[in-house]
Amino acid sequence: MNEERKIMVEEVDSVEKPPLAKVEDAVEEKPAPVVAPSPHEAESDVSKLNRKRDYLEGFLAQQPTETPAGEAGGDLYEAVVDTLKSIYDPEIPVNIYDLGLIYGVEITPDNHAIVTMTLTTPHCPVAESMPGEIEMQVGSVPGVGHSEVNLVWDPPWDPQKMSDEAKLELGML
Repeated sequence: MNEERKIMVEEVDSVEKPPLAKVEDAVEEKPAPVVAPSPHEAESDVSKLNRKRDYLEGFLAQQPTETPAGEAGGDLYEAVVDTLKSIYDPEIPVNIYDLGLIYGVEITPDNHAIVTMTLTTPHCPVAESMPGEIEMQVGSVPGVGHSEVNLVWDPPWDPQKMSDEAKLELGML
């Protein structure tokens, strides 16, 4: 059962380039003939006949949909996140957002901001003042009607919650 395999090698000076594909050379697809189609089958056959060569044409012509201001990617949400990124932990030279202290940002339909956060430890020296400062700064974002900070201890904070930027800043990467 030990078959010996041989690979044949042929040396050549050059290889002719294959012809390039052109849109003009594309073959139009034609649906297979259907015998007595039902009404919904007939509609799908018509859509196949009307298919265009550039399949991305409709996709590329679409305008981007607007993200509601209170959702991630929305203007108000991003303004609140930017404000949180401007607040630094007094003991660690990293902002509280990249530090992983912010667990959630919610913007209600009437533009109230709710920030759920934790601290590095319950015995943190700024445990009493930090939530009030955050509430005041988020409340000053244009468009925010009222701000609220919910301080939670579960799940507890750990260094894995930090962004890569924060780890790099602290020499942990």
